Amino acid sequence: MEKQMYQGNWKCSGCGGAITQLPFEPRSESNLTCRDCHSKKTGGSPTEKKMFEGDWKCSKCGGAITKLPFEPKSQSNLTCRDCYMKERG
Repeated sequence: MEKQMYQGNWKCSGCGGAITQLPFEPRSESNLTCRDCHSKKTGGSPTEKKMFEGDWKCSKCGGAITKLPFEPKSQSNLTCRDCYMKERG
């Protein structure tokens, strides 16, 4: 399911740059920030995820899993990308 994006003509409260698209409908325009200002404030890129490396097996097909976007607490329900996408539909 694709996230709904809201179109508009807003200004970034940090740098004054134009914001034309947001993943939420703003209630006010006073504290809106562009991606760059938001990244500077939070300390990272909004699209960059920390990856965890390891040696795990997919619980569905038995295939090797070497990277995950989270640190698993248990290995019993881990699925590889292919099996995850098949389940998701």
